Amino acid sequence: MENTQTRSHSRGALVVFEGLDRCGKTSQCSRLVKYLDDIGHSVQTWRFPDRNTSIGQMISSYLANKSHLDDRAIHLLFSANRWEKRSLMEETLKSGTTVIVDRYSYSGVAFSSAKGLDIQWCKNPDIGLLAPDLVLFLDISPERAAERGGYGGERYEQLEFQKKVAQSYQALQDPSWKIVDASLPIEDVEIKLRESVVECMTKCGEGKPLLPLWSN
Repeated sequence: MENTQTRSHSRGALVVFEGLDRCGKTSQCSRLVKYLDDIGHSVQTWRFPDRNTSIGQMISSYLANKSHLDDRAIHLLFSANRWEKRSLMEETLKSGTTVIVDRYSYSGVAFSSAKGLDIQWCKNPDIGLLAPDLVLFLDISPERAAERGGYGGERYEQLEFQKKVAQSYQALQDPSWKIVDASLPIEDVEIKLRESVVECMTKCGEGKPLLPLWSN
């Protein structure tokens, strides 16, 4: 297998959106992809879980409260769902296409540890996936998110649980994350995100190496 630390010129950037449910990630992903496409960049938007795969369909059934799974079992399914796209993700990035991802490994750890599972145990299955070049965290209070349309439609959209998820995210954050106030007007949030992403894409185009996630 090719070493992911090998320097790769003119590659795309791996940009990950994270945050509580109903924080606005999906809308901002769409707006960002349209902006980058309009100014001539090759860009794709991905979303985890990917519900189009057989594993993703099992996860979708669980999230819709149509099935029940042990907490550890569903965590490992979420991880497997990311692993089944890892090779394609690396190929896409090395082809020069930027990948904007709506939820990634951090969501898996935040949500599972909010159920009481050990954080390191939650991280372990994802060690070796590709590390994001940029993590964009859309920061909003659980109470504010709960006021947004469509809240409560899936298993995890419960206020008290989302408060625990918020605490888990705080434990995961590091100085490299770009934290944006998601309670601002949608246009203001978009402008802040654009600046960070374009800067990140420039660095990746200049040869910033791909690295494995949580390898140290």
